[in-house]
Amino acid sequence: MDCSTKERVGKIGFLQTRAGPRDGDAWVKRLKEEYKALIQYIKLNKDTDNDWFTLSSNKAGTRWQGKCWTFIDHQKYEFDFEFDIPVTYPTTAPEIQIPELDGKTPKMYRGGKICLTVHFKPLWSKNVPHFGIAHALCMGLAPWLGAEIPLLADRGLVTAGSSKDSSSAKDEGTSTS
Repeated sequence: MDCSTKERVGKIGFLQTRAGPRDGDAWVKRLKEEYKALIQYIKLNKDTDNDWFTLSSNKAGTRWQGKCWTFIDHQKYEFDFEFDIPVTYPTTAPEIQIPELDGKTPKMYRGGKICLTVHFKPLWSKNVPHFGIAHALCMGLAPWLGAEIPLLADRGLVTAGSSKDSSSAKDEGTSTS
């Protein structure tokens, strides 16, 4: 991790509860820690004029979806993303998907799951249970977007503008932006 990433991660804070979706009250406690870290991360991003995603979840906090974006040559590239919390969470990091980019880059798995195995997952495993959703976005999705979207744009595989409408039926939940 470079110094600025370490600093940002430190400002997000670290989670303490080792609990997943099947752990009842402990999961509720973990989910509160997750929201606190996400709110802090969003605040840090807004304070540094680096707002780049919105996120919401179902009521159980097990299914998350949102929009992420990056700017290249003053043009906005926006994508829908989603992930489920694994049953073995927080030992296992969530697999973030950008379905509309499925098959457009070798740094992606079937279904549009972004490749985080080489750089992020070893870091995650060393920091269980302290890393959470905010950390996955900060050190997983953000650098992936920064590395892959300019290449895809140069090849004409993505175009600037809003992602396709994804107003399919989704669980009602909470939103963070």
